[in-house]
Amino acid sequence: MVSVFEAEQIIQAQARSYGRGLVPFESALGRVLAEDIKADRDLPPCNRVTMDGIAISYAAFENGIRSFNIKATIAAGDAPVEIENENECVEIMTGGALPDTTDTVIRYEDVDIKNGNATILTDDIKKGQNLHRKGRDKKQGDIVATANRVIDPALVSMAASVGKSMLLVKQLPKVVIISTGGELVNVAAQPTDWQVRRSNNYAVRAVLQQYGLQADMLHIPDEPEITKEQISNCIAQYDVLILSGGVSMGKFDYVPQALEELQVTKLFHKVQQRPGKPFWFGKHTNGALVFAFPGNPVSTFMCLHRYFLPWLEASLKQMPNLNSNRIPIPNSQFPIPKLCAILNAAVTFVAPLQYFVQVKLNINEQGQLLATPMEGNGSGDFANLLDTDAFMELPLERSNFSKGEVFRIWPFKRII
Repeated sequence: MVSVFEAEQIIQAQARSYGRGLVPFESALGRVLAEDIKADRDLPPCNRVTMDGIAISYAAFENGIRSFNIKATIAAGDAPVEIENENECVEIMTGGALPDTTDTVIRYEDVDIKNGNATILTDDIKKGQNLHRKGRDKKQGDIVATANRVIDPALVSMAASVGKSMLLVKQLPKVVIISTGGELVNVAAQPTDWQVRRSNNYAVRAVLQQYGLQADMLHIPDEPEITKEQISNCIAQYDVLILSGGVSMGKFDYVPQALEELQVTKLFHKVQQRPGKPFWFGKHTNGALVFAFPGNPVSTFMCLHRYFLPWLEASLKQMPNLNSNRIPIPNSQFPIPKLCAILNAAVTFVAPLQYFVQVKLNINEQGQLLATPMEGNGSGDFANLLDTDAFMELPLERSNFSKGEVFRIWPFKRII
């Protein structure tokens, strides 16, 4: 049996690249950018007007001219129309391209327009006002988005703005989610009192979909030969196998034996933690990784967030950012989670295991993140996950944890 820290290090050591590929920018949300994106022209590409009004030459205003003949009206997207005399102006709308012969925009609220003439009603005019200057945001060739960041809606918008219809992204591993157990039936089935509907595989797939990863699913009955055959097929077809169930010490837990016979090297089996103690992890000679989680729903859910997702992010080499709550750890090449919260009620846990307690998160008036324990009824109580937001990782060396202490959390819902 290994410690949580040892399990983390063993898994992170197996992080690897799965290559790069092009995807349409509108389908890239949630993927990891694999290239720097550069501006294909200045941003903005012209002197852009930020208020509806009139455009004049400020020198005319300085010379005492307050009434201007309107030469033309310019909408956003129109080619600019130049003035020829200092007593001329153009009406211009927000987003319009400023003519080179003008340099100042006065909003409609500060002018009176009658019979093709615009009269300025205020002396509070500054040269260059109400303009967004060409190239002020970025110059042509400037990097507007760096590689190794998650593609969010703002980045999709930027890609569209600079004409990047195809984005180079990190390829995701090919993943299959395997459930095991004769007690599991289809979701649409009416189970007997001693059966349960399959749900772990759907929960895992839903989490992976948030990363843009579309995993396949397979169910294997508790039969040793079928277990071995199906896992063998999956090892040949997939980069990663995520199993739920069949890894404990029961008479029908055939997964560890099948993995051994299929030459999957066991890197560890059992972690000093609750829930999820029977967790099995290994690697096949062809490079396929096997994450074999215990079958209890909370165990599967916790192990997925504590071990698999950090491994996935390390493989994609995401840069730490505020959205993912990742920060760099000294002497480590991987960004791993380091988000903490204040324990909002005392917890006692006497087993010699590292305890991951389910918590409800909220932010108090001082801006502090509070974690209220919601311990539920064990690792089979998946209903409790609906009312909680994260797992709080409590140190192995202790049994009593006091209100007000700060510990690491592993969120599985949005915090704010």
